[in-house]
Amino acid sequence: MLRETLFNILGPRVEGSRFLDLFAGTGAVGIEALSRGALSAVFVEDHSAAVRLIRENLTSLDIKSEARVIASDVLAAITKLDKEHALVFDFIFLDPPYANKNEYDGTLRALEKSSLVGELAIVIAEHRKLFELPASLGRFERFRVLRQGDAALTFYRRSFATIS
Repeated sequence: MLRETLFNILGPRVEGSRFLDLFAGTGAVGIEALSRGALSAVFVEDHSAAVRLIRENLTSLDIKSEARVIASDVLAAITKLDKEHALVFDFIFLDPPYANKNEYDGTLRALEKSSLVGELAIVIAEHRKLFELPASLGRFERFRVLRQGDAALTFYRRSFATIS
């Protein structure tokens, strides 16, 4: 239900976009982005059983060239993609295990310094409803929080505030 709400919010902007699905799990979010017209999706997951499941899901849906699966820790994958001069992403979704709060901060800080985040990119973090993510983090500013059930989505974008 939360995934459907997410894509209703993102709406037609998903079509033609590049999507990065961090802590991808089953790959459901990135696959949903592809089904709604995203040009490509990169799935990052470090648990081998989940990586197998993502690959199986992509195969069963006949998704090939527009998807890439990286079996890696998220921070290592961000570094790898930066070194490859990978394409800039329009949407970056992260859903670390809820109990591991440090993953949110570390991932957001790595993304904040990364060349993977487009100027108009939206970074979305899924987390426990009662866990509050910071209003700003480096060049990211929170612009929306959506709570549904026990979960929440926090939306960030680059801050372009200038100092006078």
